[in-house]
Amino acid sequence: MSAVVYRDLAAEAPIPARGILSQTLSDEDGVELVLFAFAAGERLSEHTSSRPAILHFLAGEADVTVDGEAVDAGVGTWVRMAHGTRHSVVARTPLVMALYLLPTP
Repeated sequence: MSAVVYRDLAAEAPIPARGILSQTLSDEDGVELVLFAFAAGERLSEHTSSRPAILHFLAGEADVTVDGEAVDAGVGTWVRMAHGTRHSVVARTPLVMALYLLPTP
């Protein structure tokens, strides 16, 4: 197949009643797309990115910390991080987030 199309990326991630669900939708040519769905109140504790990465918030609201800086994330918020950047995510509401892992330079 020469193309993959998702007409509504957020719809690919049903939000769980509790917990966090993740699924890899694409992993080709050094770019991996992982879709996350968070129940309200769930969190990814602070960790570092293993590769350069982009966080793209598709639904809901979150408190995000990137290298110690607080980011109020809502629909459309986009964050690009270098390899090794410390970050965390706390879902204030049910949340869908796309994580793009980029090739290491």
